[in-house]
Amino acid sequence: MRPEFPPERPRRVHRTNWMSLLCGLLFIGMGIRYVTGPEPDAVIMAPILVGGLAFAAFVAILAKAIRR
Repeated sequence: MRPEFPPERPRRVHRTNWMSLLCGLLFIGMGIRYVTGPEPDAVIMAPILVGGLAFAAFVAILAKAIRR
């Protein structure tokens, strides 16, 4: 007698959202920087934040263009 198994569903695959992933890593990295050491200068951290967000947007645009 053969045991009854539920039918297998096709596996769903989600595309990577590069903008969210890179922005999250940026904010985690900045948070670790603020927690672990002396407080960094805001004049230095602001351009790093803006540059990191710009880089994440650039990668997201490239990924969207390549997917098409």
